[in-house]
Amino acid sequence: MTESQVGMAQGDGSPGIGLRGALVDIGRCQLLSLAALAVAGAGALVIGALLLLPLGIGFLLLPPAAVALRRISDRYRDRAARWTGTVISPPRPLPSRSTPPENPTGRHQQARALLGDHGFWHDLRWAWAEPATGALLAVVPLALVEYGLFGAAVQPFVWRLLGDGNWYAFIPVDSTPTMLAALLLGIGFIAAGLKLAPATLRVHARWSRRLLAAPHTTELVRRIEHLAGSRADILDVQAAELRRIERDLHDGAQARLVALGMTLAEATRLLDHDLAAARVLLHEVRATSQRALQDLRELVHGVLPPILADRGLGDAVRSLALDSHLDVRIETALPGRLPAPVESAGYFAVAELLANAAKHSGAPEVHIRLSHTDGALRATVTDEGRGGADPDGSGLRGVRRRLDPFDGTLVLHSPPGGPTTATLEIPCASSSPKTSSSSGTG
Repeated sequence: MTESQVGMAQGDGSPGIGLRGALVDIGRCQLLSLAALAVAGAGALVIGALLLLPLGIGFLLLPPAAVALRRISDRYRDRAARWTGTVISPPRPLPSRSTPPENPTGRHQQARALLGDHGFWHDLRWAWAEPATGALLAVVPLALVEYGLFGAAVQPFVWRLLGDGNWYAFIPVDSTPTMLAALLLGIGFIAAGLKLAPATLRVHARWSRRLLAAPHTTELVRRIEHLAGSRADILDVQAAELRRIERDLHDGAQARLVALGMTLAEATRLLDHDLAAARVLLHEVRATSQRALQDLRELVHGVLPPILADRGLGDAVRSLALDSHLDVRIETALPGRLPAPVESAGYFAVAELLANAAKHSGAPEVHIRLSHTDGALRATVTDEGRGGADPDGSGLRGVRRRLDPFDGTLVLHSPPGGPTTATLEIPCASSSPKTSSSSGTG
């Protein structure tokens, strides 16, 4: 999976917050520990099919076993994304049957194709590692909470019945003070388990990504496909831009210059016998030349705004805000000038997002933040509007096409009812000392 993509933010992509969130994370740890049984079962089924290959029956068992294992691994990829926001690139789909299911030859061909599929072996490697690593990792916070419950909720009622030799952790529970100490220690174990659960889920997701991510060759193929697609998009955008410039020149400045020439010719003809009329025409020539000059300036502004070229992205976005009917608050934290292509892509992407907010959000105010951190330009456009933005709308598709050549990303979070937050990132490095005057909030 390439990183250049536009999508909705993951629904619950961050660990839970507060006690309720911690309890949810504990439930997720419980689910992971139980799901490991299904993983082990699917892995054992695949191994059994592989061992039966010499007898022939393995060719019949291997395809459905591989499909079952892939379904389980896909569920783990989905959980990692929803629970922790960790995206695990899936492998290519498993080889499918090219003949009807009842055809044994087709089954044999599918099984042989599976044996040569890197994604299948990745799934199998993960199936053997997950019960011994991921599941045990998920059990740690569970064990803390359950052992803590025994100390906090059970020991106070049973310590008299258990008599001598009743220990809780390192505490001999044989009196009321030691029972209270066990109770407090149990509460501590519960708190530690709840605190550890979100971190455990994140570690488990990172570990799963190491094992479940698509093979390197698959990533390379996807990368090539993405670059080929980006190149085609760039060519399409360039062709469309040339057509727009040609049309604007033909209908604007060129038409005015033609009219200007005809008016000048008429004024020249009138100079000899009607000086007043010639003077009027010359005034028209002057006005027409000014309008032609304004057309050319607007055309240049559409290609590369002069303020962007002269003063950088921060001031250019500030000028966008001045032209908008919305109340736009801008916060910039840019260390200096960025590469010109990056500034241009960021400027027009922010302009499109601001235009979308003005057209569709219904919000009176928009907040734009520009920053450069970890080697990437980040721009966030937030409005308090009605939300429900379509990530596949034409405007956002245009933003995506601008970001694709830079391996940029755009994440849109726009639940119905709002607010809407669009965050774009473009990998780049700052190229020169700071020249923008727009740092700060305005």
